[in-house]
Formats: sequence, C-alpha cells, structure tokens
Amino acid sequence: MKSFEEKLDQYAELVVKVGLSIQEGQKLLINSPIEAAEFTRKVTKHAYENGCKKVIVDWTDTQTNRIHYMSAKEEVLQDDLQQWEIEKYNSIVDNHDCFLMVTGNDPDAYKGVPSERMMFVQKNRGEKLQSFSAGQLRGDIHWAIAGSPSVGWAKSVFPEKNEEEAVEALWDAIFHTVRVDQVDPVSAWEDHVKVLTEKVDYLNEQKFKTLHYKSEGTDLSIDLHPDHTWIGGGHNSTFGTYYIPNLPTEEVFTTPRKYGVNGKVTSSKPLSAMGNLIDNFSLTFKDGKVVEFTAEKGYDTLKQLLSIDEGMGYLGEVALVPYDSPISNSGIIFNNTLYDENASCHLAIGTSITMSVKGGGDLSPEQMEEKEINHSRGHTDFMIGSADLEIDAEYGDGKRIPLFRNGNWAI
Repeated sequence: MKSFEEKLDQYAELVVKVGLSIQEGQKLLINSPIEAAEFTRKVTKHAYENGCKKVIVDWTDTQTNRIHYMSAKEEVLQDDLQQWEIEKYNSIVDNHDCFLMVTGNDPDAYKGVPSERMMFVQKNRGEKLQSFSAGQLRGDIHWAIAGSPSVGWAKSVFPEKNEEEAVEALWDAIFHTVRVDQVDPVSAWEDHVKVLTEKVDYLNEQKFKTLHYKSEGTDLSIDLHPDHTWIGGGHNSTFGTYYIPNLPTEEVFTTPRKYGVNGKVTSSKPLSAMGNLIDNFSLTFKDGKVVEFTAEKGYDTLKQLLSIDEGMGYLGEVALVPYDSPISNSGIIFNNTLYDENASCHLAIGTSITMSVKGGGDLSPEQMEEKEINHSRGHTDFMIGSADLEIDAEYGDGKRIPLFRNGNWAI
C-alpha cells in the first residue's frame, strides 16, 4: 500500500505530466493557498524535473483577503488589480506558458462579507484579466486546476470529524478522484481519456440541434451552437500540444447558442462562488437570458454573480456527466466546483469556451455576439445532474433520441 507521501508525490507528478503537460522551456505560474504549501512545493519540484524554465508562485490567504475585502475602500476594490499583475498574467499567454490553479479554500471563507464588495473584486479581475482568460479559453496556454485540502474546506465536507481526520479523509477522496490510489495512475488516465474520447466522437458525429432536460424542478431546452464541437478529457493547444485542464475530469462539454435557452433549471448540488455557498437555487431562462432566479441559501451572492455583467445572465457551457461516475458514487458533496461538477451534469453561466466552437478562438467580443456565442467577464459552473435526469437530443429535422435516462448515458 502506498504511503501518504508517495501518493502526494505521484499526485504532484500527475498534475505536471498529465494535467499541465509541461514542455521543455515553458514557465509555470501557480496560484496557491498558503495551506497548500507542501503540495505546491512538490509540483514545483516535478515541474523543474520535467523541463520547466521557471516556476512563479502567487500565494493567497483567505484570512488576509477577508480583511482587505472588509476594510478597503470601495474604489480600491473596484480597481484592485495592479498593472504589473495584469502584465504577469498576460505574459503567460504571450509566451505559451503554463498556469496552475490550486483550489482548496474554505467555501464559506467570505461569509458575512457584503456580496456587493465581493462582486466588485470579481468584476474587476474579470475585466482586467480578459486577455488572459481569452487565451485560456482558446488554448494559448497549458492550464490546470487541482485540489489541496484546507482545514476549512475539509470540515465543510466532513463536519462530524475533527480537523486532522477531516483533512486526511479529504486527501483520500481527492487521491481516489484522480486515480492516484491505482497502481499506475498515468496508465489509468490514458484509459479514462479513451472512454471520454469515444463519447466526444459520437456526439460530434450526431450534430444535435437541441438538448431537452427534465427532472424534478427542471424543464429546460438548450439549442446547441450551429458550429459547436464537443470536447472531453484533454484539449489540444493552439500550438499543437495536449493537456488536461481539470484533475479530476469526467465531463464532455460544448457551447450553447446564446439566445436558444428556454425553461427552468434547478441546482442539484451547492455552488461555492465568491467565497460563499449558494444552495437549492433555480434559474428561469427566456430566449437565452435569466429572467428569474431563486435560492434558499446565498440569494444575495447569486444576485451579485448574475450582475457582474450582461453576459453572466446567459449560458456559456453545456456539460454531460453520468450520475453513475466515480465522484458521484463516492457519495461525497465536495462543496468545490472542480469536484462536484465532475459528479453531475452541469451548465455554466458566463463566457463560452471558445475552443468548443469551430473558428471561435479568434473572434472578438463583437463577433461572438454576431454569432450568438456568449461573452462575459465571468464563467461559473453549477450542477444540475441527478438520478432522475432525462435528456433528449433533437436533430435538425425534429427527430429525438434518448441521450440520458435515470441520470446516465442512454447511448
């Protein structure tokens, strides 16, 4: 049996080799919570061993950030990102380098911070980092998201355990989701990607026009973009290399037609956004736009999230994940989008992932609008999959076939 240190080291190696797929001479920018220091150091070590030119780490601390969000003047929060920070991120895109986001903060870290102050920060970052975000979505860089538990996050997942036990249990769960607990994790990922690729190939051959969703609280139709293409597992960069952004990943996804969404959808798992949890919420769409929303918990946060800009009121992503999948079968609600979105079919409000539209990578915001591809400063996934979810896929001639039944693939 592998020790914790062996699994942690293999996990870091997997992030570098499989997720980021670092190439000789690339630089790596890591955004990491200070509580993930041990994991981040191991990633740094493997990055250099695999030819990375330079590793830069931006450490974050939610307690310090909380003081800032509560104490700084509003005009500071509205213009919070300095030019040198913007240039640092843009240089990663310009030089086709790598970016790693280590996720692991307490999902309620900013509970009690006025939601409009959090919105100022989110809106500012979205506006100032538009070039960086566009480069990510085009595939101009290798990027990945990976998790590392904090005490706050672990206790939100396992409240019945003490802090040490909760962190240990969450590490075990993470290792399982990324297949590090298997004998040969890299080989296991190769097999997994093949399965996702088979689904992607099938969906791209079918060229469906519309997906119809039905479950308790959900009755929604989504027109897919006429030039949509499905993606799953990994992506090819614009400079010809392959990487896997999400570790774990169980989804296949594509882009909807901006004004082709109608009906109501209800969440199936909590959403961690802007340092707060939003739970038991619904969105009602008419001609693509959110015209009504509800939330039992986090209503004000949801309201601010939707008001970041006009594009946050429209969908930018459609993703399919079977209910019978490893993360879902664990029975764990992670209170973290990276994990929960890979246990459930999900949608995303906000900007579209332009690589999932043929010819979409080089379009300006104005051209995206002309082609009914949503553009926004933000992109937030939320989970809608459940054991009773049914999805019918409709062809251009009106013929329908069952795509999902009882939450799982019907093909």
